[in-house]
Amino acid sequence: MSLSIIVPVYNERATILEVLARVLAVDCDKQLVVVDDGSTDGTAEVLDTWAREQPAWITLRHHPQNRGKGAAVRTGLTLVTGDWVLIQDGDLEYDPQDYARLLVPVVEGRTQVVYGSRFLGNNPRMFFTQRAGNVVLTRLTNLLYGSSLTDMETCYKLFARDVVTAMTLTSERFNIEPELTALTLRRDLEIVEVPVAYIGRRYDEGKKINWRDFVSAVWTLVRLRL
Repeated sequence: MSLSIIVPVYNERATILEVLARVLAVDCDKQLVVVDDGSTDGTAEVLDTWAREQPAWITLRHHPQNRGKGAAVRTGLTLVTGDWVLIQDGDLEYDPQDYARLLVPVVEGRTQVVYGSRFLGNNPRMFFTQRAGNVVLTRLTNLLYGSSLTDMETCYKLFARDVVTAMTLTSERFNIEPELTALTLRRDLEIVEVPVAYIGRRYDEGKKINWRDFVSAVWTLVRLRL
């Protein structure tokens, strides 16, 4: 069983090398696909220097201009070769040591899709508006699709490669999260959730998602249901 990890990156110069070091430290058969989404803070140059010292199973791609997380994920999906595909943000909000938890339902043969929930038995560090937005979007997902998720917006989404590459994805920004979820649930695939750690950032620390992305997520969920 091999794992392809897609890392969409935009202006994460302060954290990206630490994130990649943590990913590389995870003991599993893996492929790493890093997609720089038109960074302007020096991240692209840092990644170019880093990539020159890495083995062939690490792939780096650049978007000439910023397009959004969804666009970076879609670029990454054209390059994956592993049996399973996981998305990892380029900041330090999620801990790659939780890959082991995500892979347990896969090893047990229980599912083709696993989400890492920040709310299952955890009290994640998250400011109020972010927590409220996550709760509303997750409840809307459950209402529209008959699911029982606790964290639809989680970054940690693990898919069997043939499942996720068969999806026709169009999202450019953070609406990639509801799009992946809606298309999964429309196919009647079970999403198994496992608890993961989470330490959220503030906007002055580089947090990028905003109220416009909330509105876009609502529209994506409704549009794909109808």
